[in-house]
This record gives sequence, C-alpha cells and structure tokens, in this order.
Amino acid sequence: MITAFYAALLSLLMCKLAFNVIKARRKNKIIYGDGDVKELQITRTAHSNAVDYIPVSLILLFILEYNGCNIWLIHVAGVALIIGRLIHCEGILSERLKGRILGMQITFFTIYTLATLNLIYAPYEKFILF
Repeated sequence: MITAFYAALLSLLMCKLAFNVIKARRKNKIIYGDGDVKELQITRTAHSNAVDYIPVSLILLFILEYNGCNIWLIHVAGVALIIGRLIHCEGILSERLKGRILGMQITFFTIYTLATLNLIYAPYEKFILF
C-alpha cells in the first residue's frame, strides 16, 4: 500500500512539530494555551496547520489508491503533499511568509487534484441503486 509510506513520513513530521510545541511549553513553563508567548504561538500554528490538512489529504490519497488509480499519480501526489507540508511548516517556523504561501499553494493544489482524481476514479457503477 503506497499511502502507508506517505502516511508514515507525514506522521513523523507531525510528531516533530508536536515535539516543538512540547519543547516551547517546557521552556516557557506554559501548561495550556500559548501564554501570549510568540515562540509557542508559532510552534502551535505549525502543528495545528499540519493536523488540519494532512489527515484529509491522506484519506483522499488512500481512496484514490483503493479505487485503482495509476501508481505514478499516487506517488506524485504523495511527494507533492510532503513537499508542500515541509515548505509550509518551515515557512511558519522561520517566519517567512513566502514559504507559508508556497507551501499552502502546493498543499491546496494537491488536495484539489486528489479530490478531482477521486471523482474521476470513483466506481460509479456501485452508486446505482436499481
């Protein structure tokens, strides 16, 4: 299963971002929220954004694979997703707006492409009820 490979890599990225949040919490002695500490606001934003977009992307990738899409399209989408997420989180953590924008553009393009491909590869004969 190809999606498992990309899910594993993206899970490692999410863990790294979560560890950044934990590290910032410990350093600033903040248990809940962000305590108006910029470092914690930034690390929480990077992590929460990944949590927002990675799961739905992986679901779309898995369904596309399950429905028999070309293996190379699955890999291209998986690689694009990883690149977009890495650029985006690096943009947030380094406070570079251009990185954030480019990362989100790649991520959104990948999600739109996956959604479109899922509409194309959906097994429509299973939708017929009669």
